[in-house]
Amino acid sequence: MAKLYFHYATMNAGKSTLLLQASHNYQERGMRTVLLTASFYAEDGVGKIHSRLGLTEDSETFAAADDLFDRIREHTLIGKLDCVFVDEAQFLSDDQVWQLARVTDRLDIPVMTFGLRTDFQGKLFPGSLSLLALADELREIRTICHCGRKATMVVRQDGEGRVLLAGDQVSIEKSVYVSLCRRHWEEETGRWPVTKATP
Repeated sequence: MAKLYFHYATMNAGKSTLLLQASHNYQERGMRTVLLTASFYAEDGVGKIHSRLGLTEDSETFAAADDLFDRIREHTLIGKLDCVFVDEAQFLSDDQVWQLARVTDRLDIPVMTFGLRTDFQGKLFPGSLSLLALADELREIRTICHCGRKATMVVRQDGEGRVLLAGDQVSIEKSVYVSLCRRHWEEETGRWPVTKATP
C-alpha cells in the first residue's frame, strides 16, 4: 500500500540531497518519478531542486492554487508512475496535503515530502502542520547545533549577522538561516536571557 511520508528537519540537514538520491534510486531501476518544488524555486520558469552537495535536478513547481491530485493523475495517463517527491513541502496548503494523501489512497502512488517543520519564530508552517496530522510516516532528518546537540530550530539573520525576530514567514534566501538546538535558539531570540542562571 502506498503511503504519504513527511521527512522534516531544520535548514542544511540534507533534505534535498536525500530526495534527489531517493528519486535517483527509483530511476536507476527503470521506475518513473515526478519531482515537485515550490514555485519560489523556479529559475527561468523551470523548477530546480538544489542540494548543498552540488546536486541539481529540474522539477515541476507548485503554487497555492494548484490541484496536485489532478496534476499527478495526468502523469498516470501517459504511463505508470512509481513515486512522487515534493521538496519544500512546508509551502503546501492544507488542501494540497489532502490532495497528496488522495494520491496515495486513490492512485496507490507513494508520496515523499521533504520540508521544514517550523519557521524562524518557532511556529509551524501551514504545510508542515497538515503533514504532521495526515502523513502515514514521519521521519526526522537530523543535523546539529554548534554546541553538538540536535538542531530542531532555525534563526533568521540579516546581512550583518543579527537575529531577526519579526518578518514574513517566507524568505527563500537560505544563507540567512542558522540551525540551532532549542536551548541556543531561546538564547539567540532573547526568550531566555544569557545572563540568567542556568542549572
